[in-house]
Amino acid sequence: MPHIVVTNDDGISAPGIRALAAGLEGLGTISIVAPSHERSASAQSLTLRQPIYCDHVAEREWAVEGTPADAMIIALHTLFSEKPDLVISGINRGGNLGENVYYSGTVGAAMEAAINHVSAIAISLAGRGREFDFAPAAQFARRLVPMVLNEGIPAGVVLNVNVPKNWKGDVRFTRQSSKISRNLLQPGEDPRGRKYYWLHEQEVREGIGPDTDYAAIFEGAISITPLELDHTHVPSLNHLSRWAQQLSQ
Repeated sequence: MPHIVVTNDDGISAPGIRALAAGLEGLGTISIVAPSHERSASAQSLTLRQPIYCDHVAEREWAVEGTPADAMIIALHTLFSEKPDLVISGINRGGNLGENVYYSGTVGAAMEAAINHVSAIAISLAGRGREFDFAPAAQFARRLVPMVLNEGIPAGVVLNVNVPKNWKGDVRFTRQSSKISRNLLQPGEDPRGRKYYWLHEQEVREGIGPDTDYAAIFEGAISITPLELDHTHVPSLNHLSRWAQQLSQ
């Protein structure tokens, strides 16, 4: 029976991870290893200057006082004697599209699994607002996971899945889009006169490539983007190699 590890960056009690774990029941042995509290936008950061506490909180559930990547390192190197067959990170509250892939703790956890040679999926529910129904995304994960377990994912590749809040039934394999959001900084001042800024973003729906993740979501389709661990730009590597002789001493 396959072993599936579920994680996230919203914390072990978040409704998204609960919906995901429940949706995967029966597909294999399900273990949950996740941050003890929300660690959104932590990317693939690690805890280096303090201990990482790990508590066994329920049957096959562990809460880690650290980042999503910390949780995966502990899971893969300490908690289980054998590597799991699959790590699935989510369901994140909000999309992880375009440039947000670089900041996402949801994607970061999946990347950490892939670095350790474990197939990995990141899944997010794209949309804004206060109300989120995770059931459709959990149902889609239940359809996707058996395909991944049966056919596998290429080594060094993570599937970044984004499900629109109003999914119309279509599924597209997409490219990661370029930045389309605008960073906004709302200034303020605390009672002691110290200045601060609230960081948020504004969507700009112009210049979106038709084959990208944002385009799929805006048209009500699920986006699946294969992300590669190797960031090497091979054309530049070949072109710039001629500099080596001039730069050598």
